Amino acid sequence: MNLDFSFLNWGVASSFILKGLIFSIQLTLIATLGGIVLGTVLALMRLSGKKWLIAPAAFYVNTLRSIPLVMVILWFFLLIPMLIGKPMGAELSAIITFTVFEAAYFSEIMRAGIQSVPRGQVAAGYAMGMSYGQTMQLVVLPQAFRNMLPVLMAQTIILFQDTSLVYAIGAYDLLKGFEIAGKNFNRPVETYLVAAVVYFVICFSLSMLVRRLQKKIAIIR
Repeated sequence: MNLDFSFLNWGVASSFILKGLIFSIQLTLIATLGGIVLGTVLALMRLSGKKWLIAPAAFYVNTLRSIPLVMVILWFFLLIPMLIGKPMGAELSAIITFTVFEAAYFSEIMRAGIQSVPRGQVAAGYAMGMSYGQTMQLVVLPQAFRNMLPVLMAQTIILFQDTSLVYAIGAYDLLKGFEIAGKNFNRPVETYLVAAVVYFVICFSLSMLVRRLQKKIAIIR
């Protein structure tokens, strides 16, 4: 079998691949930000010491972490339109699914980050007359975010890789763009090979950035 990559040029990239890359990046950023916000809330619920907050948060996190992502994607895509009575679209369904799903993982990361802050910091906040919420917001969470930033970024890289799973519901992501280009030029093998290289370059570059950031944080400590 002869491989021919000559058809892959800027015209093909801008017509088929760029649209998918933009959506994959958008999905990654939105799901990361939403997942961190929701995950932080879940982490605070689990650390609150109140059973009526701990139980639902633990159930949420443990349930989603025990289900394959592709199944959650299909559930949201197929079941939610039945509940609300109208279709959501593959892209919106993917954004909601990834935000909800990744929150379970970001929750555990943030919980570890909060627990890594010395208890003396919390006691100092209380000694200054701060409430639990103020202590978390002004004292604990900023330190927790700094401590967990490399891990949060590493999870974001995994999230970007997982965006290829929206292929299952027909969303136009980076992998879908390569697939359509391959079908149009009857070169599926070449396009999938290039897709693998593109994913590798993006993820490897981000991994190197995480390593540098981790070293800087270690020096600050």
